[in-house]
Amino acid sequence: MTETLSIPSLTLRVRSLDRSGEFYVRKLGFFIVHHGHERLELGVEPGGAPLLTIIPGAERAAPREAAGLFHAALLLPSREALASWLSFAAAQGIEFEGFSDHGVSEAIYLSDPDGIGLEIYTDRPRSEWPTAHGELAMTTRPLAIRPLLERARPTSAPLAGGRWGHLHLRVTDLARSEAYYRTTLGLDVTQSSYLGARFLAAGGYHHHLGINTWGRPTLPSPSDAAGLADAVFARVSATVEEMHTDPDGIALRVTPLSPSPREALPVNAQ
Repeated sequence: MTETLSIPSLTLRVRSLDRSGEFYVRKLGFFIVHHGHERLELGVEPGGAPLLTIIPGAERAAPREAAGLFHAALLLPSREALASWLSFAAAQGIEFEGFSDHGVSEAIYLSDPDGIGLEIYTDRPRSEWPTAHGELAMTTRPLAIRPLLERARPTSAPLAGGRWGHLHLRVTDLARSEAYYRTTLGLDVTQSSYLGARFLAAGGYHHHLGINTWGRPTLPSPSDAAGLADAVFARVSATVEEMHTDPDGIALRVTPLSPSPREALPVNAQ
């Protein structure tokens, strides 16, 4: 299968560059690629390409009534990688918020110091992805943590091989945002059975994007709050870089993606 869409990088707006940098590097296992006065670029391996940029400028946490980032999800290449990262993060004192088996993936949830939601996950083999009524049937069940941790191995690069697998956004109008992202990114709905949510993807993946109206947000994404400042989507059909702002004020860039003969996202051999 040829990859048609990816998320090569994100920029997060935070309240303290030093505090967030310490969290992402020491507690999560990112590596500093470039440290400037007004930005911190992070990768998952020493000397690797940056996939996360942190910038200051947030004056407050994201309001509950506003649209914006629900969580950013970093995909690791195997269960062993997820187990090793979990063991590392637990040793750093991370406060985890959830452990879920979604049928298509195994996921661990947490928040950064500004309350920005994060997911670290790994995919199950595609042959195991559940379906129902002609679409995916992702579920939310407790993750079996003990068997997972049995696969953990010591590592000096706990996020090695990771890349952004999907974004999940809170929006004010589900139908409007679905139509926008279908047009702008060429996504198709993969699951519509979750109340108040849609999951969309390209190239046969389970989802590159989740959108929800949970909590009934009514305000656009504020530019002075902690959260997503910019997301880059690389799309195979794009010919030039394009700047976009979604209906809720969320900024994104669409850039060309050179097609490569690989799975749309890493799939475990498990």
